[in-house]
Order: sequence, then C-alpha cells, then structure tokens
Amino acid sequence: MTNRDNAPLIRDDLIAAFGLLTRLPLPQIQITPSPRAAWAWPVVGATIGALAAAAASAALTLSIPAGVAAAIALGMAAMLTGGLHEDGLADTFDGLFGGATRDKRLAIMKDSRIGSYGTVALVLITLMRWSALTALIAADQHWAGLIAAGALSRAPMAVLIATLPNARGTGLSHMTGSPPQGAVAAALVIAAAFGILCTGMAIIGMATLAAIATWALARLSRARIGGQTGDILGASQQLAETAALALAAAYLA
Repeated sequence: MTNRDNAPLIRDDLIAAFGLLTRLPLPQIQITPSPRAAWAWPVVGATIGALAAAAASAALTLSIPAGVAAAIALGMAAMLTGGLHEDGLADTFDGLFGGATRDKRLAIMKDSRIGSYGTVALVLITLMRWSALTALIAADQHWAGLIAAGALSRAPMAVLIATLPNARGTGLSHMTGSPPQGAVAAALVIAAAFGILCTGMAIIGMATLAAIATWALARLSRARIGGQTGDILGASQQLAETAALALAAAYLA
C-alpha cells in the first residue's frame, strides 16, 4: 500500500479521534468511533495543549497574572473537550468509592449527578493541575508542558481500552471498541515523540509518574467494577495529565 493509499485512512482516523475527544468543528461527514484511530489520540491531546498554551500566552500579553492565565488555559482545554475527561474523573471517583457492590458502582458512574467523592477528586486534581501550570507559566515553559502533557495523557486511554475488559457492555467505550496492538503502540510512540521534542529528558519522569497513576487506576477499576468504562478512560487522562504537569513543573520551572 502506497503513502497515497494511506492518506485517506490517516485523515479518517484523525477526524474520528477529534470527533470523539473534542468539540472542535469538523468536516461535514459521518463521524463514528473507531478503535483504529487510537493512535491519533495523543495528536488530539497535543493540539488541545497547544490551544490552551496559546490562550495562556494571549492572557500574558495583557499583563494578566500567571495564576489567572493558568485558569484560562485550563478553561480553554475543558471547553475544547466539553469537560469530557473532567466528567469521567468525577463519575469514576463517585462510583469506585461510593458503591458497595459492582452493580451499584456502575449505576453511580452512569448517574449524571456528582457526589462528594467526585467533587473532592475534581477540586483536588484541578488544583494540582493549576498549581503546576502556574509554575510553568511563570517560567515561560507552558507551551512545552501543556503540549507534552496533553499528548502523554491520551496514551493511557489507548492502553486501558485495549488491555481491560469493558465493564458495562454499553456506552462510549464499548462503542469505540478495543484498538489493535499497532494502534496502541503508535499512540505510545507518538506521545513519547511529543514529549521528547517539547521537554527533552524530562519526559522520562513525566511518563513514569503518568504510568504509575494509570496502573493504580487500572488495578482499582479491575477490582471494583471488573474493567474499564468511558469514565475510567477519562479519569486516566486527568490523572496522567496531572502527573505529567507536576513533573514538568519540577524539571522545567
């Protein structure tokens, strides 16, 4: 197959990835979740990170303080995704810690209302992301940190959806399906490439802490609900991004 033959597949995968993970306007074609498109998820993450960094830089040109610029960047990222991952984080913590049985935990995760566990998790994770990003902005390293963390934090979603069974049998994760090994490997390579280009050797610490956070979440979700759901994938993105930004701030700020 020639590169010309591959071009439509790459285009379709990118459109499917952006259609799944963002609210960005896309070509007027039918968009369906595609497991093959998992390789492109880090590309989506890097794009979101770049747009969030641009928002922070625009704020800085107006002499807005670093802390406020960090909040603007996080707000931009949430707007671009429609709060998809933040919603998954809140639902995950409500379900995993708020139910006594597997079925009850899954029912809580499906409930659109947010509980105490979800609220605490969302506040603490957002505060950690904001603190790390404020330090990166103050050091003029927010472009590197946000792009690298954005790409790196989408790779764990590909790993989890490929390695853990679907716990519910319905929902977005089930509709997307399990990606092929090649797509998962490509997602990891692409995420690492963005990280190296943006942060150099700092990517080692960022990837290590993100991997630990993902592993802990995978173990907990397997034990509590028997696998993964779309909410678990969203939570993995938030936890991995928090870990990556924290290490980026430690190394670069």
